[in-house]
Amino acid sequence: MTAPRAPEPRFAPYGKGRFQLSLGIKEIVEADWIDVDRHYAAHMAEKSRLLALRHGEVFDAVSGSEVAQADCLEQLLQHLAAYHPEIVEPEGGRVRTLWNGAVLSREEFASAPLDLAGRLVQEDLCLMEAHPDGHRLIAASLCFPARWRLADKLGRPMSTIHDPVPGFNARLNRPVERFFSGIEAGQFYMRLNWSVLDDPTLFQSSGHGRAGFDPSISPETIADRLHIRIERQTFRRLPETGVLVFGIKTIVDPITVVADRPDLAAAMLGSLRTMPGEMRDYKSMAPFADALEGWLSGIAVN
Repeated sequence: MTAPRAPEPRFAPYGKGRFQLSLGIKEIVEADWIDVDRHYAAHMAEKSRLLALRHGEVFDAVSGSEVAQADCLEQLLQHLAAYHPEIVEPEGGRVRTLWNGAVLSREEFASAPLDLAGRLVQEDLCLMEAHPDGHRLIAASLCFPARWRLADKLGRPMSTIHDPVPGFNARLNRPVERFFSGIEAGQFYMRLNWSVLDDPTLFQSSGHGRAGFDPSISPETIADRLHIRIERQTFRRLPETGVLVFGIKTIVDPITVVADRPDLAAAMLGSLRTMPGEMRDYKSMAPFADALEGWLSGIAVN
């Protein structure tokens, strides 16, 4: 069975052809803070479903974070009015989501403004507050986690949150804290993170560290089985509270986006071959890594 041709990838963070555990931060203009793509309606429908059925898993906040949440909501509404009026329509104390025509009352979300904010954009929104132990997660609307649980991270500092990531605390925790501390109101930044998964589901609260070998994933079946998951991560400081907003826009492409791009296939192959084994294990790529390398090799030489 031949898989349908996939659209060109919007982002290719593996394009350098080698694995790097680095920040990879670049400054962006304010207009690019929130990203809206052709999957907007589908992603928002999935968010609505998750918030209705698994609310406690996908939204939570520490006591006292309500002011920062409200600050985030105000900035988001201003941004959407200026740059994305096609997706929401403020109506006084209410907000109409134009993808489905629903009207959301701000009063109903007075105790959890970030919950309302998360229902307006594809991004997951996490609030990080400066603390003597490092910036800590104080609130999040997290419908599309990449194999982690909000309950395990809420209220904890960056070093604890990223402790399972191989090499993060040794190499990146201090640079990340310096970067966070240096962001000024009015500045916007982004970075990209990526992995290859055998599950396209947006909500994945577990799955890190899978080992072993999956014989069902072979060079012949990869086109139907594997997906590239990219996180477009953004950072900004809220003007009233000084809290940081960490946005995570999730993009899932079929692996076939590189099937007609020998250059990108070669770059991904190089990134895989230079990725430390412990990182492959953490990303749960071990079960199909050899098959993926074989498939990419066949494309890269064409």
